[in-house]
Amino acid sequence: MFALIGNRAGGPRGRSEASYVGMEERRVLPRPLRRAVRFCVSLATGRIHIPPHTGTVSAFGFFAAVGLYGMSLGGHGHQVAQATTAAVGFAIEDVRVSGNEQTSEIDILQLLGLDGTTSLVALDIDAARRKLSQLPWVEYAEVRKVYPRTIEVMLKERQAFGIWQHGAELSLIEKNGSVIAPLRDNKFASLPLFVGRDAETAAASFEDEMSAWPELKSRVKAYVRVAGRRWDLHLDNGIVLKLPEANIGKALTVLARLEQDQSVLQRDVAAIDLRLEDRTTIRLTPDAVERRRQALEARTKALKKLGEQS
Repeated sequence: MFALIGNRAGGPRGRSEASYVGMEERRVLPRPLRRAVRFCVSLATGRIHIPPHTGTVSAFGFFAAVGLYGMSLGGHGHQVAQATTAAVGFAIEDVRVSGNEQTSEIDILQLLGLDGTTSLVALDIDAARRKLSQLPWVEYAEVRKVYPRTIEVMLKERQAFGIWQHGAELSLIEKNGSVIAPLRDNKFASLPLFVGRDAETAAASFEDEMSAWPELKSRVKAYVRVAGRRWDLHLDNGIVLKLPEANIGKALTVLARLEQDQSVLQRDVAAIDLRLEDRTTIRLTPDAVERRRQALEARTKALKKLGEQS
């Protein structure tokens, strides 16, 4: 009786321990892997339907992705994007330029690299603006896209104030003295000419000071800076006016009085030195000096002849 009871009690306990050991030995997959396994099983049993040509499309997509990644690593992505967008109808065909008086439209097109195949989508606006700002006459540039095939270029150009001669070079300058570009033609010949070192930086203030003497200013052909301190004025008839370093207005007042009383600027004068306040020195031209010498000799002979006769 005891043995029978013992067998009953031992049977269920043995099965429970075996099940427990089996559960310990069985592995449980993580949740993401369970989903992947279920998908693979469903795919193998045919419960998931795959559309035709899916493999072909996937292969092409894979190769395209690899190609784009390779072009990106090689730095050719911009060229590909430009060629692609230009081919589908975004090639720049019209360029509208405004504000350009001295800047050629051809220079603008060449600088931006617009050759009829440039894509509007791939055009870098900031880079285009920086390139245009490097042109000699351009002070400020604005570039705007107008889809699908047009760009607008708006320029603000620098204003030429005068011509600066430094050595054998002639350059156009702004009023602040900044050099714009070398002088290439005669259309700026009416601008005032400033000569010498530092003449470009002192030009505007001196030109404003000369505005108080419009008649004299209209006759000046060149303003020559001397030793970076004072000016010489070269007039249209060849006379050189040597101005002082300071009190220019007082010196020009003395000149105006000489012109009114003696018409000094109409005579055979080479230079008028106004640098000293207490006196004015006038240098005659070589022809005037020779005529004066001959006149003095004739006068001396005449006086001598009169003395002999008496």
